[in-house]
Amino acid sequence: MTTMFKRSAQVLAITALAFGLAACGKSEDKTAGQKLDSAISQTEKAAENAGTKIEEGTVKAGDAAADALAKAGEAAGAAVDKAGEKMEEGAAKAGAALDDAGITAAVKTDLIKAPEISALQINVDTKAGAVTLTGTVPSEAVKTQAGDIAKAAKGVTSVNNNLTVKAG
Repeated sequence: MTTMFKRSAQVLAITALAFGLAACGKSEDKTAGQKLDSAISQTEKAAENAGTKIEEGTVKAGDAAADALAKAGEAAGAAVDKAGEKMEEGAAKAGAALDDAGITAAVKTDLIKAPEISALQINVDTKAGAVTLTGTVPSEAVKTQAGDIAKAAKGVTSVNNNLTVKAG
């Protein structure tokens, strides 16, 4: 059940991110980085709400599934395994569909996860897999770390680290 929950959460997060990114095109007055920041914020809220609902549903579904597995035996176990494989295939297809917006979102999300980096001070733009980082950071070490994070994201072909070091 835990693997199914993780896969469901991943697919839901990717879907929420896609909807958030679709909303980016609605405002002409914002930069791409600002649009992305807004989309990420909305996606995080949606994912958090969805996560709570998934957890509640998982508890209920887990109890029902346990009863069903006990009654159905090996046949039910095989069905659960097959469903898990289908979810993994779906997640792999969703991961393979990353385009420039998806790469930008992935890099921005990874920057947010780094506690020493203020992701709101960094703009991330992607064209044909080439990521460009602009903005200010407090040290050369943070600039290097941001570049390394961008390089590690799936689908990135190159990184132009144009971050400016500005001690605050």
